[in-house]
Amino acid sequence: MSVMDNYVGHDWSRHRNARKALGFLCGCLLLIVTLTAGERWQRDIEPQNDAMNPFSTEEDWVRFSGGRNFGSSGGIDMDIDGVHIWVAERCGGNTCAESSLDPILKLTPDGSLVTSFGAGMFNQPHGLHVDRDGNIWVTDAQGSRVDEPEAARKGHVVLKFSPEGELLLTLGTPGIGKASPGTLDQPCDVVVGDDGFIYVADGHAGQLASAGPHTTARVVKYGPDGVYLMEWGSHGEEDGQFRTPHAIEIDSQGRIVVADRGNDRLQVFTPDGTFIESFYQYSRPSGLHILADDTVYVADSASSRNGQHPGWEYGIRIGNLRTGSLDWFINGSNPEGVAVASDGTVYGAVVSDGGGLLRYVR
Repeated sequence: MSVMDNYVGHDWSRHRNARKALGFLCGCLLLIVTLTAGERWQRDIEPQNDAMNPFSTEEDWVRFSGGRNFGSSGGIDMDIDGVHIWVAERCGGNTCAESSLDPILKLTPDGSLVTSFGAGMFNQPHGLHVDRDGNIWVTDAQGSRVDEPEAARKGHVVLKFSPEGELLLTLGTPGIGKASPGTLDQPCDVVVGDDGFIYVADGHAGQLASAGPHTTARVVKYGPDGVYLMEWGSHGEEDGQFRTPHAIEIDSQGRIVVADRGNDRLQVFTPDGTFIESFYQYSRPSGLHILADDTVYVADSASSRNGQHPGWEYGIRIGNLRTGSLDWFINGSNPEGVAVASDGTVYGAVVSDGGGLLRYVR
């Protein structure tokens, strides 16, 4: 080997080592960049209760005729016009099992009833979603009594209605609470993508003391025709596991966002269930609403109640999934569901203390 050959080899080796070092440095920088906004908010962060609250809260603004009272309600979404409100109200109490009232209500911004339907079809209407075509999807998270005739059994299903109240589709088997391709087990919430694929957050018992590996805690994906495709998740605290997947939404990138209430976090997935990231700054999430710019409204109905997530206050935390910011905190009330009108008005559906529907205005 000539001196020149040795020099060239040495020079190449030096540059190769330099490239390795540069590659390592770039990798570190990439790692820092890809530690997304969510990862900066770790599991054991301090309580986030001090963000500004630019909203005022309005109560008792819904007006029913005939003496009907507004009971517990958790499922809420805006109509496709961005003005009217759809809410799943539990028939003046916390169950519709023995009621002849309509639980699915469409309201005007001033609280007047436009239309209603669903009498006799639900035990406990829970999550509600309005798809891009204006159809209304509602989960029924409670099964029937074991002594009820099979033909009369309800619950453990997701029902799809037209805006006029015509039943279009049923997911799950009425009255059968089981985690299988053909059945659901206390489904909490549902969302439908612009491509028509359906995602159900299934399993409401993950926070109970008796919960364990046997407890249903999953996301179930269906095709636009309602055919079961796949599922992901199990009971636990690791990435991709849940302790009550209580709400579900889709962000501007088509990612599936799950309110993992029992684990005090949001989890974000690809549409095929691949875990992406978690956010812990929203405390104990019960309800979700995501805008086109990925501003996320997270309803927390449980923090500091009955010893849950001590130090954190319940309310609605508002941030952004792209930047990881936590910008506002509407404190002083405990809605389980949240929806945002096109004019920025926020609505909160309340389950506890007799229920109700709150309005937050700036």
